[in-house]
Amino acid sequence: MFKIIKLKGTDGIVNYYILKKHYLGRKPSVSYAFGLFLNNKISGIITFGKPASNSLCEGVCGKQYKANVFELNRLITDDDLPKNTLSKFVSTALKMLPKDLIIVSYADSGMNHNGYIYQATNFIYTGITKQRTDKYTPNGKHSRHYNNEFNHLRKVRTAKHRYIYFTGKNKKWLKLLNYDIKKYPKGKNDQYILGTKMKTKIIDNNNNIKYYE
Repeated sequence: MFKIIKLKGTDGIVNYYILKKHYLGRKPSVSYAFGLFLNNKISGIITFGKPASNSLCEGVCGKQYKANVFELNRLITDDDLPKNTLSKFVSTALKMLPKDLIIVSYADSGMNHNGYIYQATNFIYTGITKQRTDKYTPNGKHSRHYNNEFNHLRKVRTAKHRYIYFTGKNKKWLKLLNYDIKKYPKGKNDQYILGTKMKTKIIDNNNNIKYYE
């Protein structure tokens, strides 16, 4: 029996999947959350929230519509789901959202993801972001904790495939989209073991070395 239930972002099961099973291991902003239940057993969650980047919100369809921009920021399901369950879960959750939203989602090349689930659910592909480096802070702390002790270290932000989806049947967003629409990327899509955390690549400019933590 397949069922999707709207959850609260503060629900313990949402926190459990995000913090214990997702490879990033940290909780983003959550405005909407849905749980996947199979035979009355929780089998996954999907969450949507405001992106951390204001420039992204303004850049997708213009500053006027930045409030409409949300990110599909976590999609975590148990392994060995029945065929087509994942795509049905995502497409149903999208239909349960308000009908005037601009949804952005990313597939991380650092995890060898191409975003096939977004391709299967009719997202628009708008290309891949550039790899960047950010200020380094130990133990994954926010950059507000940065100090000059670590100014010789930079952490790598991996390139990500960017996908866009418009909820409802509003066609105006497509005309306002500021990104070029591109062909879907293809290639091997690696799976990861639930609970395995993604390692961060660190560049030490003093010693000209790279390592992971």
